[in-house]
Amino acid sequence: MALSELTAWASAEAVAYVARLLVSPREIVATLAAAVGIGLAVAGAFARTMMPLRWLAAGSNLGLVAFGALRPSPITLIIAVALLPINIYRAVEVTRLTRRVMRAQADADLAGLWLKPYMKPRRLKAGQTLFSKGDRADSLYLLVEGEMELADIGKRLEAGRIFGEIALFSPSGLRTHTARCVSACKVLGIHERTVKQLYFQYPAFGFHLVELLVARLSADVERGESIRARDTGTGAADVA
Repeated sequence: MALSELTAWASAEAVAYVARLLVSPREIVATLAAAVGIGLAVAGAFARTMMPLRWLAAGSNLGLVAFGALRPSPITLIIAVALLPINIYRAVEVTRLTRRVMRAQADADLAGLWLKPYMKPRRLKAGQTLFSKGDRADSLYLLVEGEMELADIGKRLEAGRIFGEIALFSPSGLRTHTARCVSACKVLGIHERTVKQLYFQYPAFGFHLVELLVARLSADVERGESIRARDTGTGAADVA
C-alpha cells in the first residue's frame, strides 16, 4: 500500500469514527473516558513519588473501566477492574503511612515525656561525673533537674534534654564526651536494649533521636571548623 493510499485510508477511518461519535453520545463518553484513563496513566509514568503514582493509576483504572463498559471492550474492562482495587488499596496504604510519619514528626518534641515511664531515676552531686569520654555506653539519659555540662568541650546541657545518644549508635559504642554535674542533678536513664526496642516501635521516638543525632553531628562539624579557622588564623599571625 502506497503512502498516499495509507493516508487516504487513515483519513477515511478518522472521518467515519468522528461520524459514529456524533450520532452516539455513548461513544462520546466512552472515548472521553479512554482519553482520561490513558492521560492519567501517562501522568503516572512521570510521578516521582509513590502516593501520586497510585492515585493516578487508580484514576486511570476508573477511566478504562468506563470505556470498557460503554464500548464495550471486555478485555479492557477485566484488566481495569482487576487493577482498580489494588491501586486504591496501595494508595490508601501510602496515604496512611504518610500521615503517621507526619504525626510522628509533630510528636517528636514530646518524646521525652512519654519516655519517662521506661527510665530509672538517679541523683548526682555537684562535680560528680555521670560518664567519661571513652567509657562503654549502655544507657541513654534525660536531665530532669540541675545543670550538667560536657566538660571536655564546656557545653551546658539544659533540663529536659535527652543526651548520650551518639555512643549508642556509633560503631565503637564508646562515649565521645565527659558528662559532669555543675550542680546537684537528677537524671533518668534507660538501657540501650530498651532504647533500640522503642526506636523500632515508636516513630516519634525514632524521629526525635534522628533530630538529636543530626543536631549533635552538625554542632561537632561547626566546632571543628571553628577550631581549624582559629588555628589557621593563629598560624598566619605567627608567620606575620
